[in-house]
Amino acid sequence: MKSLLIAILLLSCKVLAQSGSVLDELSKDSFKRNLNFLGSDLFEGRGTGTAGGNLAAKYLALEYEQIGLSTITQKNNYYQYIPMHGGIPLESSVLNIFYGAQIEKLKLKEDYLLYVAGEQTFVPKPLEIVFAGYGIVAPEFDYNDYQSIAVEGKIVAYLDGEPKSDNPEYFAGNKSTVYSSYEAKQRTALARGARGSILIPNLAHSKFYSWEETVLLFSFENVTLAYTPSNSLSILLNPERAEVLFKDSDFNYKEILEMHSLTQMKSFPLKCSLSFKGEFKERDFVASNIAGIIEGTDSELKDSHIIVSAHYDHLGIGPAIRGDSIYNGVYDNAMGVAALLEIAKLFSKEKFKPKRSIIFLLLTGEEKGLLGARYYTDNPIVPLYKTIANINIDGIASFDKFKSVVGVGSNFSTLEDFLIESNKDLNLVMDSIPREFASEEAFTQSDQFAFALAGIPSILILEGTKYENITSEEGINKMIEYYFDYYHSPFDDLNRTINYDASMQHIDLLFNFIQLLSNSTEIPEWKKGSPFINQRLRSIAEKR
Repeated sequence: MKSLLIAILLLSCKVLAQSGSVLDELSKDSFKRNLNFLGSDLFEGRGTGTAGGNLAAKYLALEYEQIGLSTITQKNNYYQYIPMHGGIPLESSVLNIFYGAQIEKLKLKEDYLLYVAGEQTFVPKPLEIVFAGYGIVAPEFDYNDYQSIAVEGKIVAYLDGEPKSDNPEYFAGNKSTVYSSYEAKQRTALARGARGSILIPNLAHSKFYSWEETVLLFSFENVTLAYTPSNSLSILLNPERAEVLFKDSDFNYKEILEMHSLTQMKSFPLKCSLSFKGEFKERDFVASNIAGIIEGTDSELKDSHIIVSAHYDHLGIGPAIRGDSIYNGVYDNAMGVAALLEIAKLFSKEKFKPKRSIIFLLLTGEEKGLLGARYYTDNPIVPLYKTIANINIDGIASFDKFKSVVGVGSNFSTLEDFLIESNKDLNLVMDSIPREFASEEAFTQSDQFAFALAGIPSILILEGTKYENITSEEGINKMIEYYFDYYHSPFDDLNRTINYDASMQHIDLLFNFIQLLSNSTEIPEWKKGSPFINQRLRSIAEKR
């Protein structure tokens, strides 16, 4: 009887150790040390394929070794090597719009920017341009901008965003869906045989948009995966010059914006054509993801894997602003990387060893288009069908301790159920993205989107806007201030004020969530109607 009682007590202790707060186990000093290293000028902003980015990769591999993570790559080290191509368009590039014999010359940076930079974008002979509404095909909403037009061999122009809706069952109501992302629009155009695309930003669509800020961001090197060179031209057009496309057409640009307001968008051929001869500064190089694993302890569950990811790259060295040219990326995303390292340390302890295997994946090239994540899903170290979830870390709480949590992408999968359960353990409640940021398509903007496109249920967990010591309004104002004054600028650096208690709380939340998922016999599933279900079914059927 005594031995049975002891066994029950031991079992109870084990269960308690698998849920609830682990704040006492976390090291604020360790988190600060890694953050201060990664956010310092030593790493020169951790640009993809730069000396600073490569130095950061070596630093992180050494951290993995000290933690005791097992290697998992074919080279028996922590590096997943990624061949990449970089290019910078030169202002001597020539983009012409033709109206019969009349020619309108557009200037790089002033009139347009290039999503893709390289000689493969050459368009020597004028190609017809077709306007395709928002450039969206969404069968589940019975919506098709391409239904009445032919675009094969032509250039497709489309408007930023998606149809306006107050119905949450139709394009998610006042929220944005994956169809509004640039990547989704471009893939749709190319799938229909288009030779190129032109995205027209809708100034009314994004509160934080300005052409000057966009030009600054596009001044950095354009980087692509070396094995995915595109022969398609991909242009971002200054909306102040958008009327140049609609000259003598059935509708002008002002009428297009009215169509958007009235939800009466039309697609139609334009009365112009386009040619492009680009000149570029180009290079080929190799960058690295950093991957390590903690093998699960359960004989059956250990063959299923959870990927915990964070991108370690940032913008590197760029145009100087007020004398500072190093874009350190402390919030974005040195803090997320430092948090991942702390979580890995906890799971490496014997008392926290997970039943399922956990891959800790530090990704490069996120700022260049989720390149590290896309490479991983194209070349998975562990088969995709054996990967049950991705928890991406991009941003860690820094304003104040919080009472609510946002699960970005949780509406797509049953990861939402796990998050609700985890919140109960920590006395937190679910929250939603503030309306001021709802149009920012948060789920598509970081690496979790690449994993979702590969069929893996994915989530980004952020603090909500209910705080302990500041009001929701004050918290939202701090977010707005960050996006206006610090985001993707040299001033996202170690001079920023950080509430480390809030950061530790966020890490505690992430650990609790991952632990709950790693020890559960339940597997996350995409919810009915999710756009990622078919890819999941495909990877399982192909055992990919």
